[in-house]
Amino acid sequence: MPVRVASLDDHEGVTVASWPWERLGDRVEVVAVPHVEGEEDLIAALTPFEVVVAMRERTPLPRAVVERLPALRMVATTGPFNGVLDLAALEDHGVVVSGSCYSASSTAEQAVALLLAVTRRIPAQDRSMKEGRWEHLVGPELWGRTLGVVGLGRIGAMVAKVGLAFGSRVIAWSENLDAGRCAEVGVELATREELFATADFVTVHVRGSERAVGYVSAADLARMKPTAYLVNTSRGSVVDEEALVGALLSGGIAGAGLDVYATEPLPVDHPFRGLANVVLTPHSGYVAAGLYARWGEELVDAIGAYLDHRPVNLITTDAPLLDLPGYGG
Repeated sequence: MPVRVASLDDHEGVTVASWPWERLGDRVEVVAVPHVEGEEDLIAALTPFEVVVAMRERTPLPRAVVERLPALRMVATTGPFNGVLDLAALEDHGVVVSGSCYSASSTAEQAVALLLAVTRRIPAQDRSMKEGRWEHLVGPELWGRTLGVVGLGRIGAMVAKVGLAFGSRVIAWSENLDAGRCAEVGVELATREELFATADFVTVHVRGSERAVGYVSAADLARMKPTAYLVNTSRGSVVDEEALVGALLSGGIAGAGLDVYATEPLPVDHPFRGLANVVLTPHSGYVAAGLYARWGEELVDAIGAYLDHRPVNLITTDAPLLDLPGYGG
C-alpha cells in the first residue's frame, strides 16, 4: 500500500504536476492539499497522511496540531529551515523533518522588482496603456539616492549590490551588523535612526522569528521621509503592519512594495488591497522555476531516503538550519 503524501499549500500546482515522483514508483500517493485556515480543519485535512510536504512557511504546524496527527511520520520542507514548524513537538512524536536548498537570488530579484515597480509606478502605467491612454507617471530613480538595507545577509547583500550598480548610496543596519560585514559588501554601516531617517528606499531582509516580530517598528516608520518607499520580502510580521497601513494612508511614506503579510493568504478585505501606492505580490519571492526544480529533486529524494529508513538533510532542535549549498547565490 503506497505511503500517502500531502503537498500542502502548493498554490501553483508545481509539486504534484512536475516534481520527479516517478523516482519513487508506486511507493507513494501524492495529493495536493490547498491552504487550510484553522487548526481543526487543518487536522482534518492532514489526518490521512504519513508525509507532509510543507511549502516554506505558509502553514504552521504547532504542537496542538502535531499531537493530533497520529499517522504523521515525516515533514519535508522546502528550504533549509522552517520557522513555523514546532520541531520539539515533531521530535517528541517521532516525526522526521528533512529540508532542502535555498536561493538568495530569487528573493533578491523579487525585492528589486518590487522596488522598481512601486517607485516607477509600473503597474499603474501598464494599466493606463492597456486602457488606451498614454500618460507618464513620474517616480524617482535609484541613481544618486540612498538605499537602506535592513539585514545584510545573503539576500540583503545581493540587493545592496544591485543598488550600488544602479548608482545608489547604500547604507545598512541590523542589530548585529558590524563594519566588517559592511566593508565586505561595499556599503556603509548606519545606525537604526540614520537608516530610517535618511534612506529614500528601505528594503527589509530579516529572517522571521519570534524575536523579529515588529523589528521595523512604528517609530522606525515614523522616521521615514514622506517621499521614501519601503519594500518587504522577508516576513510580514517583521514590519509593524498596522503602523505601515497608517503611514501609507496618511502620506507618512510614499509607497510600499510587499511580498509578505502578517496573515497569509492576505485577507480579501485587507487595507493593502485598496491602496494605490502599494504594489503587492503573493509571497512569491521564492516562486521561481529553477528553485522549484531543485526543491523537487531534493525533497523527492529525501522522501525516498525516509522510506528506505535512512533519512537525510535533517532539521532538528539541535540544528534548525541546514548547512546546504545555496542555489543562485
